[in-house]
Amino acid sequence: MATLTLSARYARLSIALHWLMLVLLAAVYACIELRGQFPRDSAERDLMKNLHFMLGLSVFALVWLRLAVRVVRATPPILPRPPAWQTGLAHLMHLMLYLLMIGMPLAGWLILSAAGKPIPFYGLELPALIGKDPDLAKFIKGWHERVGTWGYWLIGLHALAGLYHHAIRRDNTLQRMLPYT
Repeated sequence: MATLTLSARYARLSIALHWLMLVLLAAVYACIELRGQFPRDSAERDLMKNLHFMLGLSVFALVWLRLAVRVVRATPPILPRPPAWQTGLAHLMHLMLYLLMIGMPLAGWLILSAAGKPIPFYGLELPALIGKDPDLAKFIKGWHERVGTWGYWLIGLHALAGLYHHAIRRDNTLQRMLPYT
């Protein structure tokens, strides 16, 4: 495939945010998975939970910047153009990923708020969004965990779709988002 011109690629900021958020999401998931490797009430387990919270809230902050860039900058076309059904599925996937990146950190913030726990953010303590309500915290936590599992599938399908477009369809879908070409 030929080298793409700058206008045929996403803006540099969009590309940087895409890959940064991938790393952040991987770290968010890694922290919560690694948490189970440490005994309850240990410093290491608390560190994993706090990193999970802070990295998740970092995703929440950056997703708004990413959405702003997406609104301001045009999306480069996929060439050759995919069938309408694929474009529709791609839009649905992006919507679900954005909802994940907004909803999951917000749910985590609500869980900590309802549990009456501090909301750590790189040396700061964020304000509670709601009052203490342990039953509500437990309810939101159940959904947070369930949707978190769905997130693995969404991210995996998104990656597979990019590879499908690159290796099988041989269009420029993946190249538009690569940091180099």
